[in-house]
Parts: sequence; C-alpha cells; structure tokens
Amino acid sequence: MPNNCNIAEKCTLNLKRRFVRDALFHKDYTAFTNNLISSGYAERVPTTDLSHSDRKVWYIPHGVSHLKKGKIRVVFDCAASFQGTSLNAQLLSGPDLPRTLIGVLTRFRKEPVVLMSDIEAMIHQVQVPEEDVDLLRFLWLPSGDFTQCLEEYRMIVRLFGATSSPSCANFAVRRCTEDNKDFFSQQVFETIMYNFYVDDCLASVASEQEAISLYKDIKTIYAKGGLNLTKWISNSRSVLASIPDEERAKEVKDLDLDSLPAERALGVYWCVQSDTF
Repeated sequence: MPNNCNIAEKCTLNLKRRFVRDALFHKDYTAFTNNLISSGYAERVPTTDLSHSDRKVWYIPHGVSHLKKGKIRVVFDCAASFQGTSLNAQLLSGPDLPRTLIGVLTRFRKEPVVLMSDIEAMIHQVQVPEEDVDLLRFLWLPSGDFTQCLEEYRMIVRLFGATSSPSCANFAVRRCTEDNKDFFSQQVFETIMYNFYVDDCLASVASEQEAISLYKDIKTIYAKGGLNLTKWISNSRSVLASIPDEERAKEVKDLDLDSLPAERALGVYWCVQSDTF
C-alpha cells in the first residue's frame, strides 16, 4: 500500500490547532486516546519498527464524527482514501454471523423472566495478528501534549470502522463459546448461540432462579475468553438484586425505584416494569 503518512499528519495537525482553541475538546479527546493506550488497545510504535522498508504500513486518520449529549465520539477513518485505495478497500467483510434481529427479539419475548446485557468493548477484545498491526498506525501527541511533536502509534486490536471487525469479533465470541461448551449446560450454549445480536444479549427463561443461574454461567464462560458482560438489566427485581451494582445498567443500580425504567432493546423501546414494547 502507498505511504499515506502525510494525510494522517495533516488530519492530526488540524486537531492540534483545535486543541489550542478549545480546552474542553482537548481534554476529552486526550482522555479517549490515552484510554486506548492505557487499556492495551494501542501502543507506541517501537523505534525498531519505525522503518517502512520491510513492513506493510498504513496510517489511519482520526477525528470526531459527532457530539452526543456533550460527549465526543472519536472515530478512526478506515475508509479514508489515498491514491485510489483505503484500508477498508483492502479488507474483506467476512460472513454475516449475527442472528437475525427479528429472531433475537422474538425469542426475547418467549419466556416471562428476561435478561439483557452487552459485551464490554467487544470489538476491542479481539487482537490483530502481529504481522498486520502496522496497517493500523495513527499519529498522536504524547499524552495529548500539543507542545510536543507527533509520534507514531498503532492499534493492536480490532477497531470500530474497519470492514472486517464485526465478523472477526463475532467469530471470536462464537469460538469462545464452542471451546467451552462442554463445561456448561445446553441451555447456556443455546442462549449464547441464538440470543445474542452482535454484542447484545437478550435472553428469556421460565423462572427467576434460571435467570440467576444463566447470568452466572454466561459471565463465567465469557470470562474464559477475556470478555466481560456488563449493563445487566432484568424485569425481575430479585434477579437484579443477585447481580452486583457495578455490573447492572446505570438505570437500575438503585432498586428502590417505584418502577423499573424503559430501556432500548436492539433499538426498540422496552418498558422493563411491564415487560412490554
């Protein structure tokens, strides 16, 4: 692939100029990027790897797509084109692995006690092969300090916006389930295989005890693959009470509410208290 470093440099220098003008934007953007690095999702390119002579290298411009409720959303532009190509143009999307939206929602309505959660930062939990990480380089200011020169970093996990990421992440989640299915019941296996839509779990069972058991088993099986399920919510207060506060959705951390709130279930408004859409 051609050397597109100049494009990424221009983009990052534009950000730098905005940082100088907008202190809050600078603070939020720096916090996001520093979190990528401190979480182990990205790393500074070692000095020994800076040379392009013996490796495939591509630089991904990054910026803000939109502001949502006062919170910035930083995105890597994998579709950014240079000399007629882009990272996404070189990637395959892979098979469409998720279950159908209608199927997951229909099964969610089957039984009286329901559980909903999602996999925390699912895309970022899947590593990129070592030989490909230099295709995910980006330029950044050390610790967000705009008085310093730009340095080269690279993602070492899948990233949002890359064509191949959803399929790779879904495959990894399914592989985690397949590798550990002998340690759990058929119900747990089927819940994971048929009641997840991408990173969202929407399960329904016949009783509160089954729901509590299912919560524990799903958490355990995914922990074996380094995955964490969070933002748990249920239409049963007893089930919610069995889940630690820090793992529950923020709307149900306080169980002294007169009624449970409304939530979005795959884009559909779900009244948790009455268990109706």
